Amino acid sequence: MMKLLLKNLTDITAQRENTRLAGSVVTALYQLTKVHQIRVHDIFSLREELFVQEKMFLDEGRLSTIAEHTDDDPKEPLSNFPAIAECMRQHKNEHYVIDSDGTHVLWLPVWLHGKVNTCIEIRHPHAYDVAMRELIDGVFAIYCNYQSLLDYSERDALTGLFNRKTFDEQFSRHAFAIAPHEAHSVDNNERRHSGNAKSHWLAVVDIDHFKQVNDQYGHLYGDEVLILVANILRSSFRSHDRIFRFGGEEFVILLRSTTLDDARKIFDRFRQHVQDYDFPQVGNVTVSLGFVSISHETPVVILGHADQALYHAKKNGRNRICYYDELVTSGVLSPEISTNDIVEFF
Repeated sequence: MMKLLLKNLTDITAQRENTRLAGSVVTALYQLTKVHQIRVHDIFSLREELFVQEKMFLDEGRLSTIAEHTDDDPKEPLSNFPAIAECMRQHKNEHYVIDSDGTHVLWLPVWLHGKVNTCIEIRHPHAYDVAMRELIDGVFAIYCNYQSLLDYSERDALTGLFNRKTFDEQFSRHAFAIAPHEAHSVDNNERRHSGNAKSHWLAVVDIDHFKQVNDQYGHLYGDEVLILVANILRSSFRSHDRIFRFGGEEFVILLRSTTLDDARKIFDRFRQHVQDYDFPQVGNVTVSLGFVSISHETPVVILGHADQALYHAKKNGRNRICYYDELVTSGVLSPEISTNDIVEFF
C-alpha cells in the first residue's frame, strides 16, 4: 500500500496542467480505495447563471475525460445539484449523503480564491470506513494544495488573470485548436467568415493612453485601472473563454466557438463597458481591440494579425475594435506580417 501511495503522489505532483492533475487525483483515489465511481464536475457561469458540467468520469477503473467544453455540450443548472449548491452557500468542505438506492455519495468541492469551480463526486455502494476516509481526505487535501500552487504559477500577481506563460503553454498544447468541422478554408483572396459560422477568436486589448494615467496620477492608480479593467474583462466573457494579461496594459482574449457577428458584439460590448465605467480619480478610460479568427497558423502569426488590427485601431482614433480580415479584404492591411511586426509585438 505504501509503495502504491508514493507512486500516486509522485504522479500527482508531476502534473503541470489542471485536467491532467485532476486525472491523476481521480486515478489515485480509485487505486487506493477501490470506490465504485468518481466524477469531476466543472462549475461555471453563463449569462450570469451557474451551471454544472461533467469533466471527468471514472467507473470501475475506466477513466473518461472531456478536455474542453463548448456551448453545445450538455450542462445542467446548479439547482440540479443541491449538494454542490449547499457547499457553496454554506462554504462547506464536504457533503455526505446516502441516495435512495443506498449508494453512499461524498461531494468534495475545491475552493480556490473563495470560489468553487470544481467538485469531486465519489460514489460507493457501502459506507466509507475510517481508513478509506483518511485516504480520501489526504489525497484530496494534497490535490487542493497543489491546485493552489499550480493556479498561482499560472496567474498574473496583480490582476489574477492568466499570465503570458500560461497562454504559451495552452496554445502550444492546442487547447484552443479548431476541430475539423469548425475549420475554415481561407486563402489570401477570400478571408471573410459568414456571419453564422462558428469559429474561435483571439483578441489583443490595449488600454488607451495608459502611460498618461501613470504619469498624471501615479502607478498606484495605474495599477487600480489595470485591476478594474481585468474585473470588467471577467464579467464580459464566459467562463470557458480565456483571458490573459501579457504585461503592461496589454491583455489577450481567447473567445470560443462563436459566430463573427456575435464575436464583434461581445468585443464591442466589453469596449463599451470600459468606456462607461467611472474609474476612481482617473475618470474615463478607454480601450482599443484588434481581433482575428484562430486558424491553423502558428501562434506568432495569429498574434501578429491581431496586433496589426489593434495597431490600426489605435492609429485611427482609439476606443474602437478592428477585425483583421476586414482590414485585409478592404486593402487597409497586407496579409503578410513583416519581421518588424513580429518583433514589435513581442
